[in-house]
Amino acid sequence: MLGFFKKTAQNIAQILGTKRLEISKDEFEEILIESDVDYEIIENILDNLPNAITRNHADVALSRFFRGESYYDKLSLKPIDHKPLVELIIGVNGAGKTTTIAKLANLYKSEGKKVILGAGDTFRAGAIDQLRLWGERLDIEVISTQYGSDPSALTFDVIKAGIARKVDNVIIDTAGRLHNQTNLKNELLKIARICSKALDDAPYRKILILDGTQGSSALSQARIFHDMLEIDGVIVTKLDGTSKGGAILSIVHTLRLPIIALGVGEGMEDLRHFDENIFIQEFLDSIFEIEGNKQ
Repeated sequence: MLGFFKKTAQNIAQILGTKRLEISKDEFEEILIESDVDYEIIENILDNLPNAITRNHADVALSRFFRGESYYDKLSLKPIDHKPLVELIIGVNGAGKTTTIAKLANLYKSEGKKVILGAGDTFRAGAIDQLRLWGERLDIEVISTQYGSDPSALTFDVIKAGIARKVDNVIIDTAGRLHNQTNLKNELLKIARICSKALDDAPYRKILILDGTQGSSALSQARIFHDMLEIDGVIVTKLDGTSKGGAILSIVHTLRLPIIALGVGEGMEDLRHFDENIFIQEFLDSIFEIEGNKQ
């Protein structure tokens, strides 16, 4: 179980009182609004539903948002066989980038993979120190440079070190200044070009970190980053502390990007692989009574 619907479930309980076998369209609309689903999506969902909605009706309606042109066209990360797998971590300050990098590194290490981290947010001395500290805790090498140094040069050095040392994964932090700043845009575009150059044009991943507590308001950030860099996937953080879990539907529908993982706590193990089927079933578990079992 992903276990990130605790607060969302509490909100739903206030709306419904008790779980039921079917709910009205108005009740389902209110639930979706309270869960921070974008209203354009809500209208789209409701248009295809009867006035009395069962769990199966809701399941079919929600599932189609995770598909492409057909039911079998599932949104997913494109596989990359090239080693090292380089992941450029992008997002605004405060979204949880550095902690997510540590969680990803810990996950890869637990799978027996060799990992190097790059402290590419040279704009904040605190970001460099924080990543170094995580590296010490996890016994994972962190390549860093001085505060204010060129992050593109650091990126090149990290990738070349990963190649030379035959590591499996290279994870690189980036600056997270306000997403509408021209200097940050130019910096990220340069870093992306350097990644391609260091890898001799082999593929790599650009992963966007979004703060789950921001709900649908994070979409404006996501759109700008995606338009700028063509993001490959999204990790949503801090979902343990919000009732806005429905914003995941908004992210998927608006960006047509796969959700890779969810941050559901502060611990190193609190990064969960995202499975849309589990996501939908947990959401529906908060609404519908199991047939033949009064709750």
